[in-house]
Amino acid sequence: MNSFFKMAFELLSQIFYNIVHWLVSIVYGFVKVFVTGWSEYFTIFMSYFKNFGIGGKILAIILMLIIVAVPVAIIYLIIRKLIMRSHLKHDKADNATLYKEIGRLNRQVLDLIDEKNRILALKVNSMGANEPLPYMGASALVDGDEATTGVAVAAGAAGAVAGEIKGGNITAMISTESGGIDPNAIRFPMLAKVDEKYADYVRPQFDETISLQAVVENYRLFAASQMGLYYTPEIVRRFVAGMASSKLLILEGISGTGKTSLPYSFSRYLDNPATIVSVQPSYRDRTEILGYFNEFSKRFNETEFLRALYEANYREDPNLIVLDEMNLARIEYYFAEMLSVLEMPSHDEWVLSLVPTQWPKDPVKLFDGKIQVTDNIWFIGTANNDDSTFTITDKVYDRAIPIELNERADAFECPKQPKCYVSAAHLQVLFDRAKQDYPISDETLEKMRLLNEYLMTRFKLAFGNRIIKQMYDFIPVYVACGGDEIGGMDYIIARKVLKKFESMNVGFVRDEIKGLILYIEKVFGKRAMPDSIAYLTRIQNLY
Repeated sequence: MNSFFKMAFELLSQIFYNIVHWLVSIVYGFVKVFVTGWSEYFTIFMSYFKNFGIGGKILAIILMLIIVAVPVAIIYLIIRKLIMRSHLKHDKADNATLYKEIGRLNRQVLDLIDEKNRILALKVNSMGANEPLPYMGASALVDGDEATTGVAVAAGAAGAVAGEIKGGNITAMISTESGGIDPNAIRFPMLAKVDEKYADYVRPQFDETISLQAVVENYRLFAASQMGLYYTPEIVRRFVAGMASSKLLILEGISGTGKTSLPYSFSRYLDNPATIVSVQPSYRDRTEILGYFNEFSKRFNETEFLRALYEANYREDPNLIVLDEMNLARIEYYFAEMLSVLEMPSHDEWVLSLVPTQWPKDPVKLFDGKIQVTDNIWFIGTANNDDSTFTITDKVYDRAIPIELNERADAFECPKQPKCYVSAAHLQVLFDRAKQDYPISDETLEKMRLLNEYLMTRFKLAFGNRIIKQMYDFIPVYVACGGDEIGGMDYIIARKVLKKFESMNVGFVRDEIKGLILYIEKVFGKRAMPDSIAYLTRIQNLY
């Protein structure tokens, strides 16, 4: 047994000795490399350095600087790591103190809110309530149905006090004990005024004989003679044909070319001034343009956009709503629901939900809290392309008709032109009649098919179903307004199809555009498609 213990002792001792020897060797090696070895390094360096030429001496000095920098960097990193660990341990103690302070401040905030709600409840009770009302903070101290009741009563009390502060008569909007609603509550005051305005509305005598070409020419004369605004017949033709193709038009171009003035003056010509909505960069969702129901005041925060949308339900003439600087915010965010609604095939489905239930005093034209988007509404957006705006996405462009205004028309003299009274229904009749009288010819359709095949083969672009439908709506009306068939197709192809080149590979587009220009000239004629050729040339020069 003693022999075993002796063997174990010698074995473990040898292992321990080897470990200590290994550690000492590491420390000795580290000292030898980074401390005591410098004299040897310097001796070797000087023995060769004096025999080097200029180039050799420079390289030798660089090598020596690198050799010195390595241990310095290692020592720096070790020291920095130790300091950081020390700070982290110190920060943990500081964070614990900070968390305790935040908790204390949160408790103080809750106490202040509780005190404010007690005062609020006392204020309401002093106004003559039949039984004392609990303060809002009481809901946090009970469970179940009692909590729900406390919140509901306190919310009603807050609404009553808010009404008194404003100095007006307090409308009874607090739910009764049985859960009913006061029949005198009015939560859409702006829309209620619209109902009052049209209580004695007399339908105007509309002109049912005017043609589309007359609409274009007479509007130009009206804008020039009565508003001092000048537009070319081409721009007006595109605008009217755009109205036949989509409920959303986007007017683009440089500042000062009359983007906002065009829809506004056109609406004045129809004796129904457009509603101008200035889009703000903060717009994020539908509530920015439609408003929202305020649960605290029990009123709907209405907007001018909503008012115009509602008023269109009373009128029979075209109604234009202008979204000025519409790309200051992301259109596909705040206008998303409207884009989806306008895609519905049945116009009976063009409805927007404002509130979940109907109240007795709600506006006449609201049904079950929903508003109808009528057929006589067009949304006209103006857009600038600069650093302050967002890029309009393909989702929006595909659904809209873009119209570019990059130059002002020359002024001209003309006699004073009166307004025109035309109903939206008659305007739609004119659009439908144009499609019957000026259908796209088979020759033009064949050229469109050839171009579509070329674009699909070379660029993987195609005329989508929506673009095809817009062509069938746009081109006949464009012709009825005084244009020609190829000119209408040229415009749609340039603005709806070729515009997609802007999002494609730069090098690929630059190499292939020249061939596309030659192909378009071969199929349609040398000067038949000026808009498309000009657009492609501009893209090519841009890249």
